[in-house]
Amino acid sequence: MGDELITGELAVDGLARRFAVRPPLERNAPLVLVLHGNHSGSARVYTRPIMYDWTSFAAHADEWGIAVAYPDGHGGCWADGRGVTTADEAGVDDVSFLRAVIDWCADRFGTALDRTLVVGMSNGAFMSHRFALAAADRVPVFAAVAGGFPAALLDIRPTHAVSAMLINGDTDPIQPITGGHSRHRGPNGEPRGRTLGLVETARHWRALDRCGHDGAAITTDNSSRHTVTGGFGGTQVTAWTVFGGGHTWPGTPIPAEWGDSPGAAVTMEFDAAEQIYHFARPLLIPAADRKL
Repeated sequence: MGDELITGELAVDGLARRFAVRPPLERNAPLVLVLHGNHSGSARVYTRPIMYDWTSFAAHADEWGIAVAYPDGHGGCWADGRGVTTADEAGVDDVSFLRAVIDWCADRFGTALDRTLVVGMSNGAFMSHRFALAAADRVPVFAAVAGGFPAALLDIRPTHAVSAMLINGDTDPIQPITGGHSRHRGPNGEPRGRTLGLVETARHWRALDRCGHDGAAITTDNSSRHTVTGGFGGTQVTAWTVFGGGHTWPGTPIPAEWGDSPGAAVTMEFDAAEQIYHFARPLLIPAADRKL
């Protein structure tokens, strides 16, 4: 397939929703859904999906035997459940949209319906939590980079156990590793959109997955990764702290226009896409084996 991107459009809840797909070489391939961050206020025009260049999933697609889909958030953002984005405020149904993209890819390319890996950055990371909860039958694994669990979703229980890789920089000013509220305040200045910190987020997903082990940690000069196995159906939860890391994607140099802006620190110790895929590959467990 080379670097071919096929664009698609679906009508969901009365809205025209667009996406692009890097097709797989063979049928029954896993699908990777890659969700961008909030760029609703940006004047920059993108000639292809932001996350195509921001991540290396497409570059490895043939090697890994995957399809990669790049959905577009409505107005440049996702209704991630925090209640602070324009998509959330407009009541956009992004869960139905992402389900529809999975179905479209299965129909068009024969991708496996219950082996979807959802990956998100920032606003896309928050959305990955929401979608993993709501579509656990389709999503055996998700990865959230710079985006903790939205507190508004704490009472939701998934139908199936879902493995999680959670990555956060400890100097991220936008998504602090200890959690906090959105920068977008309410009409009277009140805090909104609280998210859990990395440790709390990992603990919550371990509880949802019924993990029963203490786990093990791997620490380097630049990061520390704590993994707990033994979840229902073989699921696992990994929490990865990037020392000195900002609101960035590990392994991808920051755009020149970011300069020395707060949160621009990025680690080149590892490529997040590669680590996410290698974590996910053995955990693409059929839905029947993960049913809670």
